[in-house]
Amino acid sequence: MLAALFLALSFVHVCACASEGIDIAQAHLESSDEGYRLSATFSFELNRTLEDAINHGIPLYFTTQVEMTRPRWWWFDETAISAQRTVTISKNLLTNEFQASVIGGIQRSFHTLEEALAVLRRPSRWVVAERSALKSGTTYNVALRMRLDLDYVSAPIHIISYNNSDWRLASDWKNFPFKVE
Repeated sequence: MLAALFLALSFVHVCACASEGIDIAQAHLESSDEGYRLSATFSFELNRTLEDAINHGIPLYFTTQVEMTRPRWWWFDETAISAQRTVTISKNLLTNEFQASVIGGIQRSFHTLEEALAVLRRPSRWVVAERSALKSGTTYNVALRMRLDLDYVSAPIHIISYNNSDWRLASDWKNFPFKVE
């Protein structure tokens, strides 16, 4: 515990190479037999502080959120779907391999950090809604974002992250319409 605290405190310095955030290059929904799948491409680079954290065995958690609302003229918009998925990027210090794993799902190993980050940048098509959850012929507003989720990190890192902008990596909400056929 003391070693983790010492390591965390060493990341407090402010890095001039801070990332500019996460950009959503493209995003759309596709209809499939299982339901509606999100296809998205994210563009980002980790700053030195976050790379050092992973290389020292501190896992990073990235949460992707999707909200689908249906506009109503007489009241607030109806939230039809609200879904999120968290992916962990970590390094096994014994095998020197990187892991990318979906919480509650599969885990894959990679030789480089860039290969593991590719899972985040081009995620597999994720079923965000069952076919019966959306009404045919209706247009929904879809909002999408990805962020570094600090709710999952250890307490010392969580405290340090509040005072260090290097630990704030997120996209803006990307909004687009989707008409159910």
